[in-house]
Amino acid sequence: MPSFECRPLCGACCIAPSLSSPIPGMPNGKPAGVRCVHLSDDCRCLLFGKPERPAVCQRLQPSAEMCGESTQEAMAYLIYLEEATLPAPKVPGTF
Repeated sequence: MPSFECRPLCGACCIAPSLSSPIPGMPNGKPAGVRCVHLSDDCRCLLFGKPERPAVCQRLQPSAEMCGESTQEAMAYLIYLEEATLPAPKVPGTF
């Protein structure tokens, strides 16, 4: 399977999804829609290749499906995934 290269100046995967675990500089995790503190001005990960890069970020690989044809398509897809994987709201009176 050929590798898929990140689109220059995109960074959608470092903005759209939430990260529930603490990461360096974001001890409470990263809320969805918030730019990661490690995303450079040119939308590159400043932790790429470093041991402190979160495992969840290391495992995420760009793909045509995720990245689409534009940054806007990538954001839309990642927002969809974020919303689709939110925990169900608790119903009053249930455990």
